[in-house]
Order: sequence, then C-alpha cells, then structure tokens
Amino acid sequence: MSTELKDKIIHESLRLFSLKGFLGTSTHDILTAANTSKGGMYNHFKAKEDLIPSVLEEARRHWRTHNLAGLDKIDSPLGKVKRLLENYGFRYLKDKKNLPGGCVFITLSVELDDQRPDLCREVLKGWAGFKSMINRLLDEAIEIGEIAEGVDTQEVTQMILAGMLGTSLLYGVEKSVASVNHSINSLIKYLDSLAP
Repeated sequence: MSTELKDKIIHESLRLFSLKGFLGTSTHDILTAANTSKGGMYNHFKAKEDLIPSVLEEARRHWRTHNLAGLDKIDSPLGKVKRLLENYGFRYLKDKKNLPGGCVFITLSVELDDQRPDLCREVLKGWAGFKSMINRLLDEAIEIGEIAEGVDTQEVTQMILAGMLGTSLLYGVEKSVASVNHSINSLIKYLDSLAP
C-alpha cells in the first residue's frame, strides 16, 4: 500500500504540474488529488520540492513511451525524425490522462526559469540529449542521401525543436487538435523539402 500511495502522489503531482505548474500547485492540491493526508505524503516526501526528481522521472518515462514508440522499427534516419514529430504531436501532447495540461517539461521550464533556476536545470536535462539525437539522425540522413548535401543539420535541429516547443505552447493555450496537426504536418513537410 505504501508504494501504491507514493506512486499515486507522484502521478497526481505530474498531472497537476502539467496543468498548473509547480508554483501554482499547492500541497493541498496534491493531497486532495492523491486522496491522502499530510502524514501520508510526508511519509514519502518531506516537502513539495522533494517530489521534483520523482515527478520528472515519471514524466521522462511517459515521454520515452510516447515519443520513441515505433522508432526501432524504422530504418530510415529521416523516417525516425518524422515519427518522433508524429508521436510528439499525435500521442504525447494529446495524452490527457497523464498530462492534461500538455508537455510538463515546457510548463515547468517556462515557469521555473526565473523563479527557481535550480529546479529548471533539473527539468532541462533531457533536452540536450534529445537535441543531440535529432542532430545525429539528420547527419545520418545526409550520409545516406535522404537530405541534400550542405544542409546545416544544427540549424534544422534548432528549427525542429523550436517548432515542437511552439506546438506545445499553442496546444497548452488553445487546446486545439487542429493546431497541433497543422504544426506537426508543417514540420514534416519542411523535412520533406530537404530532399536532394
């Protein structure tokens, strides 16, 4: 039961942080959502700040499950980047059960940047690895002729990340599936335009 309660506190905190941010979520909100008492929470976490590592690990697990789905079955490096974009827009951002407010990493990084830079650094750890992966796949796509020689893969990587972040922010504000579809399809179309 103790592990179940801990998992529930983490999961409900993830949902709340996605919707309201870290600073906008009170301990009372977490207790209510997890249907527990202060004692129940404090048996596992001394304070709301102590939840961050566990919540981020849960968020990363959701991110990997949704965004990396099916990549291992695709041989084409460019195809993998396109699948990442599709997964991000059509699976990850639309996961209302776990992330009702959209991408929790975006929500937290925007909110915590000036207020809690220590927590923001923790949130941003995964972006560097993701950026590296996209850049590597684009370099491989040039090597096998899927993308024209001379394309600056670092610039394309930045454009893809900016597009993904923009899509997430718009979705968080508008809650428009059509907007997500349009944004993701535009990024994929852009990638198609890089063919030799």
